[in-house]
Amino acid sequence: MIIKTFFCFSLLVFLNISLSHQVNGQAAADSFGIYNQTITGSDVQFKMVPIKAGTFKMGSPANEKGRKDHEGPAKDVSVSSFWMGAHEVTYDEYDAFFKDEEFARNQTTDAITRPSPPYIDLTLGMGKQGGFPANSMSQYGALMYCRWLYKKTGIFYRLPTEAEWEYACRAGSNTTYPFGDDTTGLSNFAWYKSNSDNRYHKTGLKAPNKWGLYDILGNVTEWTLDQYEDDYFTRLETPAKDPLIKRTARHPRTLKGGNYQDAAEDVRPAGRLKSSLEWNNRDPQIPRSRWWNADAPFVGFRVVRPVKQPAENEVNEFFATYLDNY
Repeated sequence: MIIKTFFCFSLLVFLNISLSHQVNGQAAADSFGIYNQTITGSDVQFKMVPIKAGTFKMGSPANEKGRKDHEGPAKDVSVSSFWMGAHEVTYDEYDAFFKDEEFARNQTTDAITRPSPPYIDLTLGMGKQGGFPANSMSQYGALMYCRWLYKKTGIFYRLPTEAEWEYACRAGSNTTYPFGDDTTGLSNFAWYKSNSDNRYHKTGLKAPNKWGLYDILGNVTEWTLDQYEDDYFTRLETPAKDPLIKRTARHPRTLKGGNYQDAAEDVRPAGRLKSSLEWNNRDPQIPRSRWWNADAPFVGFRVVRPVKQPAENEVNEFFATYLDNY
């Protein structure tokens, strides 16, 4: 079956409804600029950068070093405008959710559930407060954080699609890496196997890509919204507009960007990783936790905000699809 632009009209709406208000007095829809989002009731902020609409070659050519079959054939894809988090979501941000007394732990309030307490140190001593990336949470945990953000800020945030993520990572380039075709200079932009000392690092210590995104390669690999499919590219329409593979099962989902444990060839914009149930082998809970991946300290996420915001009922439909029917 061919991947449609979206599997249903309502999902298209999430990417395409205009804003008319300002966020923190800085980012009106007509300016489409950089802004800092404050999480209501806390002193925690995160930076969002604008990603203008465009068309790019998604995937990798057959001769790209490190290429895997599920990365092509490369196709032309068009993406609508959105904002993306300049950094991976940090523990400081995620803990504001975890500690929010407004929502009773493990009980639903306005369809929001607070994370269950982790039963081990998921950071493995690599670092937590002070700008370290939130790690080891499942896609469910990442999306519940997005739902919480919506309730706190009135702004619809979500995970990026595969296409949005790769478009933003490439930042207008058509080379193996955003800065060229070889690994020269990769250490300036990414924490990976050769320079990470087998640990993730605080966000923002490396140089950003041309569009202002830090650690978009390496550090922790990042969740996307898409269900993972091996044959994503062969099923993709040509040309494609805002493609998304809607959720059909808990696993596998697609992650992008590589991480601190990966070799350089696995830290490429075209790289794709599918989630695995084995990431939670050590979970003693029955059924296993929806929130944490005890055996995946290399997993994190960043958020996007569509320029065009959905109506409240459409937001509720989105979260029902990805969370309530999880």
